[in-house]
Amino acid sequence: MAKYALYVPLKAKLGKENEVKAFLKAGAEMAKKEPGTVSWYALDEDEGRFSVFDTFNDEAGRDAHLNGDIAKALMAKAEELFSDPIKIFKITIMAEK
Repeated sequence: MAKYALYVPLKAKLGKENEVKAFLKAGAEMAKKEPGTVSWYALDEDEGRFSVFDTFNDEAGRDAHLNGDIAKALMAKAEELFSDPIKIFKITIMAEK
């Protein structure tokens, strides 16, 4: 079971929703190249709200992801695409089915 995770809520700027969707789809392709990323999900929560949830087996995989290409691209596009500052929540998975 993957024990470590990240949750990143995102609020698109008005009119940027389709660009955010495209950005997140590209992020999924980038995540496939990260050996330490177990799973990577982009979620459409409606009304311009999106989020990313990803899992890792260890802290090293999570740290590599946080310092990798997806995180760099997210921060580079933050002001252009998102109305709220980026908040990245480090979480621990306690149980799974």
